[in-house]
Order: sequence, then C-alpha cells, then structure tokens
Amino acid sequence: MTDKNHKLAIDQGLLIAVEGMDGSGKSTQAMLLFNWIRALGLPVHHTEWNSSPVVAAATKAGKDSKRLKPQTFHLIHAADFADRWSKQIEPMLEVGGIVICDRYKFTAMARDGARGVDRETIESNYSFAKEPDITLYFDIPPEIGYDRIVKGRPTLKYYEAGLDMGWTFDPFESYKILQSKIKEIYDGLVDDERIVRVDAQGTVTEVQSRVRALIKQYVDIDK
Repeated sequence: MTDKNHKLAIDQGLLIAVEGMDGSGKSTQAMLLFNWIRALGLPVHHTEWNSSPVVAAATKAGKDSKRLKPQTFHLIHAADFADRWSKQIEPMLEVGGIVICDRYKFTAMARDGARGVDRETIESNYSFAKEPDITLYFDIPPEIGYDRIVKGRPTLKYYEAGLDMGWTFDPFESYKILQSKIKEIYDGLVDDERIVRVDAQGTVTEVQSRVRALIKQYVDIDK
C-alpha cells in the first residue's frame, strides 16, 4: 500500500478499496467518498463486489442450489472480479481516473479464507489485479455488526450464515462463527500493513470525516 510520507498525485490513476465486515457501514461510506470526490470535479468510478452481469446468473444458480463448495464459490467471485477489472477498473485507471471499489481481493482473503481456501490460492487467482493505492478497513466490534445485520430478520440466507460449512444448524450461531473468522483475517491484514483501519463507530458524518482525513494523508486531493 502507498506510503503516506510520499503522497500520491490525484491525476495519475488512483485505486481506493474499502473493506469491512457485514454491518460496518462501509458501503455507505464508499458512496459518500465517491460523491465527495465527484463534487471536487475529479473523474471517479464506483464498483461493487459481486456485481458483474456476466457472472450473475451462475452465482444465483449456485446459491439457489446450495451446492457451491468453498473453492467453487471462490472461483465464481474471482471470475466476477476479473470481468469488472477488465471492463471497469483497469480502463478507468489507465486514463488517470479514480476508482473506488466496494470490496476488493481482501474480501476473498477474509471470506474464502474463513471457509478454508488457502491464501496462496487466493493471491494467485487475483494476481492480475494491482494492489490498491489505499485500502480502508471499516472496523467495528463484531457484536455491533451482528446486531445491525440480524435486527428484525427471522433468519439468515444460507451462504450468508455460513451454513454450508456445517459448523452448526443454527444460522445465527453459524453467522457468528463465520464473522469471527473473517475478522481475524482482516485484523491480520491490518497487522501486515496491507489495509488501514478506520474506526467505524459513531455517526455517518463522524466516520466520513475520518475517511476524508485519511485520504488526505495519502493523496494530494486538494491539488
């Protein structure tokens, strides 16, 4: 990741990734970041995880059948990312634009790693994509994320809950197990200095202020 002691120029292509556990508020913050940069008159594109229309049908069919194994699930998401990389992300970077990715390969490391896919396989299957210039990890206590996700819901979706792993038949307990594994991997990426931790507690405005302050540490955004 970029060294904040050597700020990035804003007009040479900039890749910003946002990561976080479910319920962290990262998608809201990513869109606010996008709107802020666009309001500055800068060319910016926003893309979300698992959103390629080319791969959508296969992903839905696999989930509906409940027959996706961790390795297959991993490869489907890698294919989705590859399609968006070649059609959306890389072209924008090549013309000097800014791309904000709501989840990047670190999501694969966390989610697929939690399901037992080894890190070497994940790194290899995403090796075509450059390392982001800055990756913001929206960190919240697991219990807060859990409360936000399950509030008012009678149950959780099969893969969302991690029921495919067979840890327990209770979707809510399974979800807690999955999220604890995901957080452990994210925390390891922070320790390895591949992602930057953002305190995601507080109001939306407070968190966005932290985001903008961090971006300004790494990027000459005002030039």
